[in-house]
Amino acid sequence: MKNIVWAFLYFLFSTIITWWFIKQGELLYFSREKMFLSCTIAGSKWGIQILAALFFLKEKKWEFIKFIAATCFVGSCILLPYCLFSAVRMPAYSFVVSLVVAVFFMILIYYNVVKQINISILWFWGWMFCLTIAVSLQLFVVFKIM
Repeated sequence: MKNIVWAFLYFLFSTIITWWFIKQGELLYFSREKMFLSCTIAGSKWGIQILAALFFLKEKKWEFIKFIAATCFVGSCILLPYCLFSAVRMPAYSFVVSLVVAVFFMILIYYNVVKQINISILWFWGWMFCLTIAVSLQLFVVFKIM
Protein backbone atom coordinates (compact mmCIF):
# COMPACT_ATOMS: atom_id res chain seq x y z
CA MET A 1 0.00 0.00 0.00
CA LYS A 2 2.90 2.33 0.79
CA ASN A 3 4.24 2.04 -2.78
CA ILE A 4 0.82 2.97 -4.18
CA VAL A 5 0.59 6.09 -2.01
CA TRP A 6 4.12 7.20 -2.89
CA ALA A 7 3.52 6.59 -6.61
CA PHE A 8 0.34 8.66 -6.47
CA LEU A 9 2.07 11.52 -4.64
CA TYR A 10 5.09 11.53 -6.95
CA PHE A 11 2.91 11.60 -10.06
CA LEU A 12 0.58 14.22 -8.58
CA PHE A 13 3.41 16.61 -7.73
CA SER A 14 5.09 15.89 -11.07
CA THR A 15 1.91 16.83 -12.89
CA ILE A 16 1.58 20.06 -10.91
CA ILE A 17 5.20 21.05 -11.57
CA THR A 18 4.99 20.09 -15.25
CA TRP A 19 1.85 22.16 -15.71
CA TRP A 20 3.56 25.10 -13.96
CA PHE A 21 6.51 24.70 -16.35
CA ILE A 22 4.20 24.65 -19.37
CA LYS A 23 2.32 27.67 -18.03
CA GLN A 24 5.57 29.60 -17.55
CA GLY A 25 6.47 28.89 -21.18
CA GLU A 26 2.99 29.91 -22.34
CA LEU A 27 4.32 32.34 -24.95
CA LEU A 28 6.00 29.42 -26.76
CA TYR A 29 2.69 27.62 -27.33
CA PHE A 30 0.23 28.45 -30.11
CA SER A 31 -2.85 28.02 -27.93
CA ARG A 32 -4.14 26.85 -24.58
CA GLU A 33 -5.20 23.61 -26.27
CA LYS A 34 -1.58 23.01 -27.30
CA MET A 35 -0.55 23.52 -23.68
CA PHE A 36 -3.03 20.86 -22.53
CA LEU A 37 -1.91 18.58 -25.34
CA SER A 38 1.70 19.04 -24.28
CA CYS A 39 0.90 18.06 -20.70
CA THR A 40 -1.17 15.09 -21.89
CA ILE A 41 1.67 13.83 -24.08
CA ALA A 42 4.12 14.20 -21.21
CA GLY A 43 1.87 12.16 -18.93
CA SER A 44 0.90 9.54 -21.48
CA LYS A 45 4.35 7.96 -21.67
CA TRP A 46 4.11 7.35 -17.93
CA GLY A 47 0.52 6.11 -18.19
CA ILE A 48 1.56 3.52 -20.76
CA GLN A 49 4.31 2.29 -18.45
CA ILE A 50 1.90 2.10 -15.50
CA LEU A 51 -0.63 0.06 -17.51
CA ALA A 52 2.10 -2.24 -18.80
CA ALA A 53 3.41 -2.78 -15.26
CA LEU A 54 -0.08 -3.54 -13.94
CA PHE A 55 -0.60 -6.12 -16.68
CA PHE A 56 2.83 -7.71 -16.98
CA LEU A 57 4.73 -7.34 -13.72
CA LYS A 58 3.66 -9.57 -10.89
CA GLU A 59 4.98 -8.91 -7.40
CA LYS A 60 7.26 -6.07 -8.50
CA LYS A 61 4.60 -3.93 -10.19
CA TRP A 62 3.99 -1.40 -7.39
CA GLU A 63 7.65 -1.14 -6.53
CA PHE A 64 8.39 -0.43 -10.19
CA ILE A 65 5.54 2.09 -10.47
CA LYS A 66 6.73 3.89 -7.34
CA PHE A 67 10.27 4.12 -8.71
CA ILE A 68 9.20 5.38 -12.13
CA ALA A 69 6.93 7.89 -10.40
CA ALA A 70 9.98 9.08 -8.44
CA THR A 71 11.89 9.27 -11.75
CA CYS A 72 9.13 11.42 -13.20
CA PHE A 73 9.19 13.61 -10.08
CA VAL A 74 12.96 14.15 -10.34
CA GLY A 75 12.54 15.13 -13.99
CA SER A 76 9.82 17.59 -13.04
CA CYS A 77 11.95 19.06 -10.25
CA ILE A 78 14.69 19.74 -12.77
CA LEU A 79 12.18 22.03 -14.51
CA LEU A 80 11.72 24.14 -11.36
CA PRO A 81 14.52 26.67 -12.01
CA TYR A 82 12.80 27.66 -15.25
CA CYS A 83 9.48 27.97 -13.39
CA LEU A 84 11.01 30.04 -10.62
CA PHE A 85 13.11 32.35 -12.76
CA SER A 86 10.94 32.75 -15.84
CA ALA A 87 9.45 35.82 -14.14
CA VAL A 88 12.66 37.58 -15.15
CA ARG A 89 11.89 36.41 -18.70
CA MET A 90 14.48 33.78 -19.32
CA PRO A 91 15.10 33.28 -23.04
CA ALA A 92 13.18 30.59 -24.92
CA TYR A 93 16.24 28.38 -25.23
CA SER A 94 16.29 27.95 -21.44
CA PHE A 95 12.87 26.27 -21.80
CA VAL A 96 14.42 23.76 -24.20
CA VAL A 97 17.59 23.35 -22.13
CA SER A 98 15.47 22.60 -19.05
CA LEU A 99 13.60 19.90 -20.96
CA VAL A 100 16.76 18.34 -22.38
CA VAL A 101 18.43 18.19 -18.95
CA ALA A 102 15.26 16.73 -17.36
CA VAL A 103 14.96 14.05 -20.06
CA PHE A 104 18.66 13.19 -19.82
CA PHE A 105 18.46 12.57 -16.08
CA MET A 106 15.17 10.68 -16.35
CA ILE A 107 16.79 8.34 -18.88
CA LEU A 108 19.68 7.64 -16.51
CA ILE A 109 17.41 7.15 -13.52
CA TYR A 110 14.93 4.97 -15.41
CA TYR A 111 17.75 2.71 -16.59
CA ASN A 112 18.96 2.37 -13.00
CA VAL A 113 15.44 1.60 -11.78
CA VAL A 114 15.17 -1.28 -14.24
CA LYS A 115 18.56 -2.61 -13.12
CA GLN A 116 17.81 -2.11 -9.41
CA ILE A 117 14.46 -3.89 -9.53
CA ASN A 118 16.03 -6.58 -11.69
CA ILE A 119 13.47 -6.64 -14.48
CA SER A 120 14.07 -7.06 -18.19
CA ILE A 121 15.96 -4.30 -19.97
CA LEU A 122 13.02 -4.33 -22.39
CA TRP A 123 11.19 -2.14 -19.87
CA PHE A 124 13.82 0.53 -20.36
CA TRP A 125 13.70 0.23 -24.14
CA GLY A 126 9.90 0.28 -24.06
CA TRP A 127 10.02 3.56 -22.16
CA MET A 128 12.63 4.91 -24.58
CA PHE A 129 10.25 4.07 -27.42
CA CYS A 130 7.42 5.92 -25.63
CA LEU A 131 9.77 8.82 -24.95
CA THR A 132 10.77 9.00 -28.62
CA ILE A 133 7.14 9.12 -29.69
CA ALA A 134 6.34 11.73 -27.02
CA VAL A 135 9.23 13.97 -28.06
CA SER A 136 8.24 13.61 -31.73
CA LEU A 137 4.64 14.56 -30.93
CA GLN A 138 5.81 17.54 -28.91
CA LEU A 139 8.03 18.75 -31.74
CA PHE A 140 5.78 18.09 -34.72
CA VAL A 141 2.26 18.45 -33.31
CA VAL A 142 2.54 20.82 -30.34
CA PHE A 143 5.33 23.14 -31.53
CA LYS A 144 4.95 22.50 -35.29
CA ILE A 145 8.68 22.25 -35.83
CA MET A 146 9.35 20.89 -39.34
